[in-house]
Amino acid sequence: MPGGWERRQDVDSTPTPNYLSIFAASTKKERERNFEDYWAFSRQRDGEIFEEERDLQSKRGLLARFTENPVRSRRPLPDPDLFYRNYVHLRDDPQRFDRKTLLLSCIYKFARHEWVGIEAAWDYLPPMERAKTVTDKISRYHLCEEFCHVRLFHEMFRTFHLDRVEWVPLGRWMQRVYRVFPYFPEWMMGPPAFVTELMGITFYRHVDRLLDSVFSDEPEARDRVRELLYEIMVDEIAHIGQRRNFIGPIGIRVARRIVSPLYRLFFNDIPEARHLFDIDQMVRDGVAFDYSEVPEALLRRSWVPSYCRVPSISIQSQPPADRTRPLGDRRNDAYRRCDDREGARSRA
Repeated sequence: MPGGWERRQDVDSTPTPNYLSIFAASTKKERERNFEDYWAFSRQRDGEIFEEERDLQSKRGLLARFTENPVRSRRPLPDPDLFYRNYVHLRDDPQRFDRKTLLLSCIYKFARHEWVGIEAAWDYLPPMERAKTVTDKISRYHLCEEFCHVRLFHEMFRTFHLDRVEWVPLGRWMQRVYRVFPYFPEWMMGPPAFVTELMGITFYRHVDRLLDSVFSDEPEARDRVRELLYEIMVDEIAHIGQRRNFIGPIGIRVARRIVSPLYRLFFNDIPEARHLFDIDQMVRDGVAFDYSEVPEALLRRSWVPSYCRVPSISIQSQPPADRTRPLGDRRNDAYRRCDDREGARSRA
């Protein structure tokens, strides 16, 4: 698994070439071994689970570190009332928003979907005392991590003096969708659940790219938001692999095909997104995801499935990656390697 789980504050953005596509082939035995490894990783990293509070030992300490050492922007938003009037439902023309308000409102709407989804899943999954399988235990820890993310998002808003943010349910139709979704059989639920995790890390990476320009006049607040964001990203990197591990060869093909429609459907419900991001590029990034574009320091603290890592013998036999070639060409090479690997396994 990734070389160590140590905590790092410095984040080296150098791409790491030793990873395969998240859509790489895997066998049932590989996935079973990876579930056991992920469960060991979760327990070592997160510590004790507190189900009544939907919290984890390590995350509780992490949040305390942020709240006991708060960072606040030098100035409030240009028009805080604009944020409060639009953060739940967009009421005004987003083209008239300042960029800070636009981005924070977009982040809230994204996180709100996450919150509604995990609330529904929490009620469906058995508590730890009745969890009989490793996957049920993993999922319970996973949801606690997501609840901790909501607390970190809340701290992001407080960083900009937004102390009146509330977590509001979605409309009746969307609430029903999220409530019913966990009851689908795994073969139906697996691909879209995986793609939503993939969409999360895609969104966070694009948010990260905007922070320097949007908050250029608030360096301390910007750095705190990035620190909070990276804590979330470390978990989400692991969640992608964990959800990928539920999917077999047919499901992963389905997942790759539904990246585009699911991304577009989801971000269509967040009007601010199209004023901040290139949705087409987000789709391309989702389809091309292979961990190589994630900062190595974040990967060291997270978890990657074994079948998404280039075997060490292959690393030694391959020449160094040519970083002068277009990224698209290098990704196509990676897909060809994955297809070759999948074909070999099918023949076996």
